[in-house]
Amino acid sequence: MMQRTMTVASAGLLAGALTAGVLAQGTPQAVTERRVDVIQLAAGYRASKINGAAVFNRNKDKIGTVDDLIVAPNDRKSAYAILSVGGFLGMGKHLVAVPFDSLQISSKQVILPDATKESLLALPEFKYAPD
Repeated sequence: MMQRTMTVASAGLLAGALTAGVLAQGTPQAVTERRVDVIQLAAGYRASKINGAAVFNRNKDKIGTVDDLIVAPNDRKSAYAILSVGGFLGMGKHLVAVPFDSLQISSKQVILPDATKESLLALPEFKYAPD
């Protein structure tokens, strides 16, 4: 995405952060480990495979495309799919947010069963926060 050059000041900050990390190695950590079923997790849906996927409704009408996946900042357990609806070749597209759990993924196809292009276009437009 965006390429940035490292300045002398940022190199100094990085060196300071690394030094602080080395000095803090003996302090107790607040991170707790949790076992994950890695076999089951590996069969899950990778964001890199979902981004750009066509979204269909129950009638197999293409109603949009997955533009992005976002985790809510206040509730990190809530994920949303940002869908691109309408437009042509990226021009005039309308972005909307839908809860990720409202999507069905079956046979490598993303389905939002009861939606139509019109119902998605009626949702409030989603705009990304500035970087």
